[in-house]
Amino acid sequence: MAKINANYEAVYILDPALSEEQIAALVAKFKAVVEANGTVSEIDEWGKRRLAYPINDLMEGYYVLMTFTAAAAIPAELDRIFRITDGVMRSLIVCKDQ
Repeated sequence: MAKINANYEAVYILDPALSEEQIAALVAKFKAVVEANGTVSEIDEWGKRRLAYPINDLMEGYYVLMTFTAAAAIPAELDRIFRITDGVMRSLIVCKDQ
């Protein structure tokens, strides 16, 4: 039998040049996307960290970890939004149940 909801983790790296207000707005935007059809367990903002390798000639990024429970379609939509949002340098969504 297929699972209706699963547990996921999303890590995304934001441009460090963004202001605190812009970062807060993006975090709230991504949280709202998940909460439309799921529940957010935790949002852990790691802050500015040095990258292992340069991305777009930047050596730092603002890391955010979001843990949530949602239907299978939500991670695909969240990934699409990550890709089209300015300021998101990298993102990764992982299912914790597998």
